[in-house]
Amino acid sequence: MRNKKVLRLAAILAAGTMMLTSGYTSYAAEGEEPIAIADQGIFSAGGITLTSEGTFDPSNQWEETGAGQTAHVDHANVLYQIPEEETGLPMVFLHGYGQSRMGWMTTPDGREGWSDIFLRNGHSVFLIDQPRRGEAGATSVSGEISTKTLDQRWYTQFRIGRWENGQSVVNEGSQFPNDPESVDQFFRQMTPDTGMRSDMGSDFDNEVVARAVAATIDEVYERTGKNSILVTHSQGGGPGWTAAQYTDHIAAIVAIEPGGAPSADSLDFHTVLSKNIPVTMYFGDYIDNGDPTIPATGMWQMMRRACYDFEAAYNALGGNCTVVDLPQEGITGNDHFMFQDLNNDVIAQHIENWIQENAAL
Repeated sequence: MRNKKVLRLAAILAAGTMMLTSGYTSYAAEGEEPIAIADQGIFSAGGITLTSEGTFDPSNQWEETGAGQTAHVDHANVLYQIPEEETGLPMVFLHGYGQSRMGWMTTPDGREGWSDIFLRNGHSVFLIDQPRRGEAGATSVSGEISTKTLDQRWYTQFRIGRWENGQSVVNEGSQFPNDPESVDQFFRQMTPDTGMRSDMGSDFDNEVVARAVAATIDEVYERTGKNSILVTHSQGGGPGWTAAQYTDHIAAIVAIEPGGAPSADSLDFHTVLSKNIPVTMYFGDYIDNGDPTIPATGMWQMMRRACYDFEAAYNALGGNCTVVDLPQEGITGNDHFMFQDLNNDVIAQHIENWIQENAAL
């Protein structure tokens, strides 16, 4: 018993060290017990190796052509934690545009993120930094990291509110943590992509990311013997659908406000359907009731409509898909980052209920 307690304490201390060295902190709700971690670590998945022509000369190691040398690029970097009391399927998390895995790990005001919440629910979590992002920055193509001042563009796009007179003015009833320090922390989550030149994401490489996500899911299967629940956000939705072409180990897809869904005549649609993968998609507030003067309002209406079309076509062909409009569930005030909002635990529980009904261990 003493040895088990020592191991449990060591795991908790190690988890705390990983949190600090990974650049984030979070705190549990009052009365919550520490999370006991049985295993944790970081690995790379997928990617390619480039080799230059010529012969490497160790005596001339600083020559500029890279002759005969290799570069390991376009992989995912994956941080994982496995709880001591594991009762559910593993969950693989893929972030969206301008983000990294940090978004799943904490909130702007320092509360527990979804990775901790789902660990408490008995799931192991595998948190991806997608190729060319965050700790997976090595790239096969040259990008251009913008120095434009674009915080307010994305604040508006994410349906948080209106930026007026240099201040965040959130939507009525908003669940966004809007104190100045939290707003500052939110903006500092933005993470550049080392392989894109467009600051709009128009040259995002869906295929490269999809293959790395699939490689991650296959690695999870090799390590655990279990299929994974794939959780995507925003731009991450695209490679999330495509990843099903390259792995047979997706147990379910949970898409958080994906940037659209595959059309019924697409390869992605038919691949997900043929593998009988249950799908749910979640949308927050301020879409039907969003500010009509903001272009993002119409865009999100269009994105959600594509997901409703997917749901209808998928279910008509025998699939299992549910689009969840949170305000219709009585859960209001959420923006594009519902997993960081003040009620992120409520939404996590809603998703957990869906998992138990559709993708339980």
